[in-house]
Amino acid sequence: MDKLSISHENNAHDAVDRTFQREINLARNIQSTLLNGDIPSFEGGEVVGSTLPARLIGGDYYDFYPLLNGKIRIVIGDVMGKGIPAAMLMILTRGAFRSAAESTKGPGDNLTAMNQAIYKDLRALKSFVTLFCADWDPNTGTLTYANAGHNIPLWVSDKTKEVSELPKAKGIMVGGLPNQVYQEESIKLGENDTIFFYTDGIVEAQNESSEQYRLERLIDTLTENREKPAGELEKSVMESIHQFTAGAPQKDDITMVILKVTDEKSDISSLNSPVLNG
Repeated sequence: MDKLSISHENNAHDAVDRTFQREINLARNIQSTLLNGDIPSFEGGEVVGSTLPARLIGGDYYDFYPLLNGKIRIVIGDVMGKGIPAAMLMILTRGAFRSAAESTKGPGDNLTAMNQAIYKDLRALKSFVTLFCADWDPNTGTLTYANAGHNIPLWVSDKTKEVSELPKAKGIMVGGLPNQVYQEESIKLGENDTIFFYTDGIVEAQNESSEQYRLERLIDTLTENREKPAGELEKSVMESIHQFTAGAPQKDDITMVILKVTDEKSDISSLNSPVLNG
C-alpha cells in the first residue's frame, strides 16, 4: 500500500472517529438534559438529585414527578450495564415511569405498570432495572414507597440523630419476572428528617487499594452532615467519595437523591407540575 492510500485511509478513520465523538457528546447532552429537568419546589422541604456517570454517559436514573393530589413522586434507578446501551435503556425507563406516574395511584402501582410496559423489551435485551419509587406527601409528612430490587434508602432521623435503612419493601427488579405486584410501605417523617436515596455506585466506589467506600462510611458521612440543607449534604457526600477514591478510576455510576423535611407548612408547586383545569 502506497503512502497516498495510507494517508487517505487514516483521514477516513479520523472522520469516523470525529462523527462518533459528536454523537457521543450529543447523547450525553440529551441524557444530561433529561436528568436535570425542573426540580419541584415546595414548602416544608426540598429535594435535590445528582449523578456522576462512570463513562461519558451512564445508566443511572432519577426523576421527580409532581402529582395533582399535592404529592411528589420520586424515583431512582440503576440499569444493568454501563455506557451507551445502559443509557438507551435509561431513556426507555424514564418514558415508562412518566407515563405510569400520570395514571397510577401510588409507587407500587407505578412499578407494576412499568414492569408490564417494558418487561418484554428488557427480557429481549437480557437486561433489567432496579428501581425505588416513593410518594412524599408534604401535607401529612408521610413517605409511601415501593421497591424493585434497589438499595434501600437511608433515613436520617433528626430526633434520634441516627441513620438507618427504611423498613424493607420487597420486590424484584423490573424486567425480572412478568405480572409482578409491588407492595407498598409507609413511614411518617419528622421535622428536619432526611431520606437519602442512592445507587450502589456510591457504596461500591473503590480507592487505589480496591477497598470499597461501603455503607458504614456513607452512614458516618450522613451523620456528620445531617443538619445541612439538601444541596450542601449532597456536596458533602460527593466530597467524601472523592477524598476516599483519591483519583482512582470510577467503575460505576454514582447517583443520589436527597429529600429534606423542614418545619414549614407545605404547598407543593413546580414549573412542570400537571395543571388541573376547571
